[in-house]
Amino acid sequence: MPKILLGDDDEELTGLLQEYLGNHDVECDCVHDGEAVIERLKAMNNESAYDLLVLDIMMPKMDGLSVLRQLPSISKIPVIMLTAKGDEIDRIIGLELGADDYITKPCNPRELLARINAVIKRTQNIALHLSASEAITTLPESRLHLDQTQRLCQIDGVELQVTGTEFDLLLELLKHKGEVVNKEQLSQNVLQRELQPFDRSLDVHVSRLRKKLQPFHSEPIKAVRGKGYQLVL
Repeated sequence: MPKILLGDDDEELTGLLQEYLGNHDVECDCVHDGEAVIERLKAMNNESAYDLLVLDIMMPKMDGLSVLRQLPSISKIPVIMLTAKGDEIDRIIGLELGADDYITKPCNPRELLARINAVIKRTQNIALHLSASEAITTLPESRLHLDQTQRLCQIDGVELQVTGTEFDLLLELLKHKGEVVNKEQLSQNVLQRELQPFDRSLDVHVSRLRKKLQPFHSEPIKAVRGKGYQLVL
């Protein structure tokens, strides 16, 4: 059973979501301010760790964006943001700070459940079911080395810190190295949803990943206008 932490100051909403998720085999703990999110994550050990954090942007004591800024030093937990409808800038900043996905409030519990399952599916250690040869993804002409079992990324033997979504994005591009991969395919295979006309999530993830790769190559991921992205590195 997946176990998540929900940080939101709306106690009535969190109670309803907790009940709904529990009825669909997702264990959910709730806290109601940003400082409590940080404290709870710091208190977790490997045996009781959460699989995912659902994080509201507007919270007392410490807002969600401030939590995201502190998170890398505390945990590698994947994050889904809860943002107010129309607050595109918050969504973009959150994705740039390392969030894996977002959903707008008021949210449909069924859609939230689908997003939770999608993120957990692609970030958990599902590669344990792969053979030893399948777990390592690399190409003779590529400088990249992806270990799906450990969810580790190396370039020229140097470990690169990437989020779960960035790892899967890089994996998809590496599988099609030299080809232009269209955005629809990337959205389906990486974000586990259809590409929406005004959803910039994929572009933000690519931009963030590109910046991490640029010390090794001036243009590691090429944007092909009107088509998609191509891994050059």
